[in-house]
Amino acid sequence: MTQPLTHRLSHRLSHRLTPRLLLSALALGTACGDDTSATPDETTGSSSATAGTADTTASSGPSTTSADTSSSGSTGDSPWACVVTEGLSQDYSQQLGCRDDFDALASLPLDASIAGARSIKTFIDRSGDNALYFANSRCYPIHWNFASAFLSGDGLPPVPDLGTFNSIEYYSPNRRFLLGALTYYEGPNKFTYELSPYDTADADMIMQAYRQIRDDSYFGEELVFHPTSSAIEGLVPSLDEDIEIITTDELFAGVQYQAYNLGETYGRLAFYNADEVAGTYIPFRDIAVLDAVPIDISITAGIITAEFQTPLAHINVLSVNRGTPNMGLRNAHEDPELLALEGKNVRLVVDAFGYTVEEVTQEEADAWWEENKPDPLGVPQLDLTETDLTDMEDVVDDAADLSAAIDEGLTKFGSKGTNYAALFDMDPAVIPMQDGFVIPFYYYDQFMNDNGFWDQITALEADPEWADPVFREEQLLAFQADLRAAPIDQAFLAAVITKFNTKFPGQHKIRFRSSTNAEDLGTFTGAGLYNSQTGDTEDPPGSQGSVEWAIKEAWLNIWNPRAYEERGYYSIDQHACAMALLTTPNFPDEEANGVAVTNNIFDTSGVEPGFYVNVQIGENEVVQPEPGVLPDAYLHYFYYPGQPVTYITHSTLIPAGQTVLTNQQVQDLGVALDAIHTRFLPVYGNDGEWYGMDVEFKFDDKLDPGNPPTLFIKQARPFPWDPGSSDIGGSGECDGVQ
Repeated sequence: MTQPLTHRLSHRLSHRLTPRLLLSALALGTACGDDTSATPDETTGSSSATAGTADTTASSGPSTTSADTSSSGSTGDSPWACVVTEGLSQDYSQQLGCRDDFDALASLPLDASIAGARSIKTFIDRSGDNALYFANSRCYPIHWNFASAFLSGDGLPPVPDLGTFNSIEYYSPNRRFLLGALTYYEGPNKFTYELSPYDTADADMIMQAYRQIRDDSYFGEELVFHPTSSAIEGLVPSLDEDIEIITTDELFAGVQYQAYNLGETYGRLAFYNADEVAGTYIPFRDIAVLDAVPIDISITAGIITAEFQTPLAHINVLSVNRGTPNMGLRNAHEDPELLALEGKNVRLVVDAFGYTVEEVTQEEADAWWEENKPDPLGVPQLDLTETDLTDMEDVVDDAADLSAAIDEGLTKFGSKGTNYAALFDMDPAVIPMQDGFVIPFYYYDQFMNDNGFWDQITALEADPEWADPVFREEQLLAFQADLRAAPIDQAFLAAVITKFNTKFPGQHKIRFRSSTNAEDLGTFTGAGLYNSQTGDTEDPPGSQGSVEWAIKEAWLNIWNPRAYEERGYYSIDQHACAMALLTTPNFPDEEANGVAVTNNIFDTSGVEPGFYVNVQIGENEVVQPEPGVLPDAYLHYFYYPGQPVTYITHSTLIPAGQTVLTNQQVQDLGVALDAIHTRFLPVYGNDGEWYGMDVEFKFDDKLDPGNPPTLFIKQARPFPWDPGSSDIGGSGECDGVQ
């Protein structure tokens, strides 16, 4: 753990794009009016009250609408007046005279980290008498869009290309513009001034911009400054007392709603306690309103939790797998609107910044379910000819095309083993991993055939009662018990132990990790469906904890009721699935463990690249935590000068003011995530769509006891969903004030 600055804060969360894709993402339409080449009126910000639209009839500048400017701030004897013309789509204003002005110019911000927010891009042009501009951010969601359209040429200094603009205007002490955002958070009812987390503006720049925005806005003294990164937060002691501060924790405290998996669903709204759903089935057409975050839940039409989750929490991974909406709503169990709909059929829509729930008829619900049944998924065909206990370096042919080599590996070794091997041959100083080997599908199939289990499960599935999920669960548990008691081929078992002892002399605990061909199939990841097992070569054969026991426990996981139901939901052929085993030495007691995504799951714009990380101390669960337990969750802006880190939540298992990882550990992880993202880009990201890898990691002192724990990558799989389905940043076109 390490001591951070006073608080680690978060707001502007975003994902990674290559420079070429970034330029494409920013090539947005920039016209609210008819002509974006005009230059705005050059009246200074603090003494003007202008609102601009493009004007094709004159080259001297856009037309303006004046308002009474005799007062500034939110108090005083002189009333404020609106300056944005009602019903007219205007490119900017130099003053906000009323809430309608703000609403006319504000867009949803470029991230979904804090719901219920709207934002306006702000500019202070230090080359033009410190003129202040509130840009119409529905039309111009990126600072450069507006600056290049309205603040370039015709007597003003030219605005350069995007790359040069960013390198100067966010980092140079001699920058022309002071760039920021004015964001209103509905939950806490706060107007905030914010910088991008990587902006290197000094205290004087922050104070100048804050004061001009405060003095030219109707809410005036209600404005607060929200530091969006630890680096910016470090400037707070240098700010004068008139600069009011609010932290991310304080903003979150006022937030009532968080979206985790967006979408629409129909079902019966039903209330449950979290502890009662973890070990039982609930009707799959129920939308479950839960008093807390459960560790597990059966297939359900949607989830509403009264506690906030993390996007990588197990129940959200399940929601993603199933394509079902998932949201957090504080005190959902007591919400009057939800209580009034209890037991009724409803339509629930979960969006990035809000939700809707409304009653529907049974006929409407039935029609929706018929139309939205999941498409059947196929699995890679098994290749049962591979019998070698295969070393990591031999699983993937480095001389072959990586995508083709992975496709071949999936048929023999499953997804987890194949993707692990694809990373193993990379520089271990960049991507540190344990050596190991993979037990191919052949030996699982041999075990099933030798003991007649394929015939046994076929007979069970033919029973008319199999349609009853409770009966299915009972029979699958009994089937697993039969697998557990069955003999295993002793020559195979001896070969596994011998190979492990040869590769890892002096070690005796083997970790067997599931690697099926029914994982990472588009939105179906299989994540969380199977448990890894540890076997000890020194334990008596067949005893609990032995290698024989661990292998069988790992194999029989494929028939656990939850995994069977999840595959059945996607009409996956249960008999076409098999279990290979990724085999490595065990970590006895890691110092930290976590999950990271190599792309930012909150942002749909691609403007501010970063890695999203959840990490927890020791062996405590990150994706299946105990109720009320949170990990450290942060964004690492790895590609920006200073590589700022913004913390969204802090671990509840360590003292306040500390973080799970040190700065060096954060950096080491970032280097590895960058390399992993690049390695798999041709395989999983070559379609030009949003792409990221889901990476599990640990920090452990196993190789150098007593010294600071070092990084180990456990696995990498394609991230299962595209969070860009919500139009957060703005379309680049405006048809009028909405």
